[in-house]
Amino acid sequence: MREGVDMSDFNADFTGEIRLDVRDSTPDWSPYELRTAPDGAPNVLVVLYDDTGLASWSPYGGRISMPTMDRLAQNGLTYTQWHTTALCSPTRSTMLTGRNHHVNRAGVIMEGTTGFPGFAGRLPAECATIGQVLQDNGYSTFWVGKNHNVPEEDIAPGGNRSMWPLQLGFDRFYGFLGGETNNWYPDLVEDNHFIDAPATPEEGYHLSKDLADQALTMIRNQQASNPSKPWYLWFCPGANHAPHHAPQEYIDKYRGMFDDGYDAYREWVLARMIDRGVLPEGTALTPFNPMPDDVANPADHVRPWSELNDDERRLFSRMAEVFAGFSEYTDAQVGRIIDYLEETGQLDNTLVFYCADNGASGEGSPDGSVNENKFFNGFPDDLAENLAMIDHLGSADTYNHYPTGWAAAFSTPFPMFKRYSQYSGGTCDPMVIHWPQGIAAKGELRHQYHHSVDIVATVLDVIGVEMPETYRGVTQRPLDGVSMRYSFDAAPDGPSEKHVQYYAMLGTRGIWKDGWKAAAVHAPLTGTGHFEDDAWELFHVAEDRAEAHDLAATHPEKLRELIDAWFAEADANFALPLDDRSARELLTVQRPQAERPRERYVYYPGTAAVPESVAVNVRGRSFKIIADAVLEDGAQGVLFAHGSRFGGHSLFVKDGRLTYVYNFLGIPPEQTFTSEPLTPGPHTLGVEFVREGAGEHGESVGTATLYVDDRAVASGPMRAQVGKFTLCGDGLCVGWDSADPVSRQYGSAFPFTGGKLLGVGIDVSAEQYLDLELEAAAMLSRE
Repeated sequence: MREGVDMSDFNADFTGEIRLDVRDSTPDWSPYELRTAPDGAPNVLVVLYDDTGLASWSPYGGRISMPTMDRLAQNGLTYTQWHTTALCSPTRSTMLTGRNHHVNRAGVIMEGTTGFPGFAGRLPAECATIGQVLQDNGYSTFWVGKNHNVPEEDIAPGGNRSMWPLQLGFDRFYGFLGGETNNWYPDLVEDNHFIDAPATPEEGYHLSKDLADQALTMIRNQQASNPSKPWYLWFCPGANHAPHHAPQEYIDKYRGMFDDGYDAYREWVLARMIDRGVLPEGTALTPFNPMPDDVANPADHVRPWSELNDDERRLFSRMAEVFAGFSEYTDAQVGRIIDYLEETGQLDNTLVFYCADNGASGEGSPDGSVNENKFFNGFPDDLAENLAMIDHLGSADTYNHYPTGWAAAFSTPFPMFKRYSQYSGGTCDPMVIHWPQGIAAKGELRHQYHHSVDIVATVLDVIGVEMPETYRGVTQRPLDGVSMRYSFDAAPDGPSEKHVQYYAMLGTRGIWKDGWKAAAVHAPLTGTGHFEDDAWELFHVAEDRAEAHDLAATHPEKLRELIDAWFAEADANFALPLDDRSARELLTVQRPQAERPRERYVYYPGTAAVPESVAVNVRGRSFKIIADAVLEDGAQGVLFAHGSRFGGHSLFVKDGRLTYVYNFLGIPPEQTFTSEPLTPGPHTLGVEFVREGAGEHGESVGTATLYVDDRAVASGPMRAQVGKFTLCGDGLCVGWDSADPVSRQYGSAFPFTGGKLLGVGIDVSAEQYLDLELEAAAMLSRE
């Protein structure tokens, strides 16, 4: 034994015998064997859609046909009071760990973290994941599709991997790490590295199909080698989050089906929900715009259908058709997985959860949008621009989102929609559970109140595994969730074993407790603050499912009890401070980076796209871009590009001329600056933008000047984004353009050819452009 090393317990569990000769010794494998899953443990498939209200889908009476979900509902259970946190990352964190979202430090989306304990964005070691627990108990674990639980600054080729899926207990990952992605040109990760999409839209590519293909491959390969081993698959499509993208034949299936408008849809779907027993007789509709004008967020206003003109109705109807086609197409891809499980005899003992992560999304503004990124930049939509793209909705030409009216309609009968955590419009979501071997009831409803935080407790209960008290030497926080397993065999209206659930999101807050609910009257993302002045509403949701009748005046003692309970839960779960700042403010908070912020960045060709979260930030400031290149006759291609056709900028050579394009939020025309013909030889090629002020909506306004060597060759006014180019990738590229190109003036990648590109520098200091040009020229002279 080495001096100072105590090995007394190293072999304490070994019961064999060790002698000098192995032939005289007796082995004991028991201390070294991996644990296996309990006998008969089911496979687990969790299908988690995005942005879907309770009144959207056919199992609940909605107009969107979901054949796969219908099939599972007819042979399983449909839950009518299953709730979420009202936003993506927070809900997903609860389904990852079984603890409340602020405990997971996910009190907001990963792009909006603020550095407080409940909002820091990094999962604490005290919260082991369902992947880690099942992986340690004999399961194969797969995660396919959306992640949105990796801190934004870690989404980079050189970023920290500790919060990536493989480090959180998943054997395989295929999907995207951010909050959304282009379904035609996705930003993809496989396991621990970035990849390009396997095909193009012209070749039939769509993300939903690709994700199903990958999920099937993972299961098939696992079954080929370890058929007795159960698996856990978290399947998270990009649907129904914007952009709403779908094959044309699925969009066309819904032509004319939403022409009656969202007001009429609410009346129609409420009657169907009551008829199916989803809602009780007498359930009332809440008003479209329930919040007082001095509290409401104008961006969430719903325009009455009766006040729209014919063009607006035609546009809004088409946007709903695209959304419906997107949803059903993705359901068909889930159906391929279900069909395979049935064909291979696995379906009977697979516990399936089919659900969504928050209410329908109101991020499309009152007028809808052909580029949802306007919402995150605080820039209004334009009806004329939207109408010009009506025949392209759902295609790669748009990044579309329906208007707030459809968000409210698909959240019938509740007030509001996604982001409003105090109301069921933001939190009450579809949930079907299917498990033939473990659930005797078929085609029944369940009205017990539950929440996304209860899924982990349910899975562990069904399998017969407990969350460990310690994991990797760290004492674990007990689960906040309650197992739903008791409800499998309960009466539809039997009592709930869950008794309290707090809510807090983007300045909104509420609490449910034993059939009563208190809701603070405060809209998200308004920046109004003054939370101490919030009025509170009280609903007896056991009798008033729609939250239509405020009882605060008649039951003040009950309201005080629930408000006190909210503060107690907020304190225990790190839900403070409340934060209702705008989306643009939250998304541009300065966060710790692995690389210190600097004033000058140099990028070289031959590298992958640099994600926006770690690339040079030119938003809201002056900047200079300089490329060093040696041009030959016929040289062409992208020197620098960042963003996509829906927002970004690009410096390129085409037709022998230098061109700079700033594509402001995809709004035509592209802001273009072009030189005279270039001569062969070494050059420094660049552009300078001098910010002179802010426009009406906070955008940067100023002057752009294009340079060839030390000569200004074009100049003019330009406006630039202060918010992100995208939330979904399309990073900074040198020598090519990734995925969906910034400018329509060139093809998809348009790589630089016909010479040598040495590098590109971007400067955000106050230094003069010509001083930098001299440095770049000196660099060229050394080549």
